[in-house]
Amino acid sequence: MESGENRNDPLRERSLDFAVQIVAAARHLREKHREFSLADQLLRSGTSIGANLSEAVYAASRPDFLNKNKIALKECSETLYWLTLVRRCGLLPEETAQSLWSTCDHLRRMLVSVCKTIESRK
Repeated sequence: MESGENRNDPLRERSLDFAVQIVAAARHLREKHREFSLADQLLRSGTSIGANLSEAVYAASRPDFLNKNKIALKECSETLYWLTLVRRCGLLPEETAQSLWSTCDHLRRMLVSVCKTIESRK
């Protein structure tokens, strides 16, 4: 059963949708190319973005909230690296790789904005 909490937060909703796409990409890497290590790295970082944003909802303090968002940003940056590598190696269809990269970059820009806003309110 799904929680309705994400519906009020476009960033968390997008990160969840992105995680679903990352799971599919990792499955493709494993099943079609037998790339288990790359699939695992991509899966860990790509799904961690939303997990950290979900943790941030129940942060104990503003610094904790900022920290969770910064961790999500770091995971997003790492995911961009793995997507770039997978794309350059030709392990995903070009359209899929480009779409994932664009979505991840959009999440990164949103997270940068969120972090800057939180920091400016100190």
